[in-house]
Amino acid sequence: MINKFLDHLEEWLIGTFMAVATLVIFVSVLHRYASGVPALFKLTQQINLVWAQELCIYLFIWMAKFGAAYGVRTGIHVGVDVLINRLKGGKRKFWITFGLLAGALFTAIVASLGAKFVWAIYFAGQVSPDLELPMWIVYLAIPLGSSLMCFRFLQVAWQFHKTGALPKHDVTRVEGMEQVTVAGKGA
Repeated sequence: MINKFLDHLEEWLIGTFMAVATLVIFVSVLHRYASGVPALFKLTQQINLVWAQELCIYLFIWMAKFGAAYGVRTGIHVGVDVLINRLKGGKRKFWITFGLLAGALFTAIVASLGAKFVWAIYFAGQVSPDLELPMWIVYLAIPLGSSLMCFRFLQVAWQFHKTGALPKHDVTRVEGMEQVTVAGKGA
């Protein structure tokens, strides 16, 4: 139940960050081009979108941190496993488990150091230049995203320990969509 909620929250956040960033960039570009049209200049000069680029940068940072956790969960995270895949039996299982646990340890360390950094920034009272957003909110992506990624590494490691299977991303299947059979071929 909690895992399902977390899965949906993760996907919802990534999608929302991407959609908002796309919309802000679209409006900003439209504004920039409309400012060059003499008939629209009086209207566009009253609209200040200097903050748009900064917001998009922050949205992409948050999207990347949560996207990395999503990548671990679904098996699309980049990994160099050519040698490990050539191993058989216990050696393969050992090195896969080692890699997953090393990923969990690394992301736990990043989350811990990120939390200390956010704590320090919170008391410094630093704000972003254009949005005047407290910077601790921006940097909160580091401990939150890294903690989620650590959890996902541990989740995948536990599933691998129980079943011997790793998450496999199927590029031909879209989650949530029905599989369609085409003229005698299976889905």
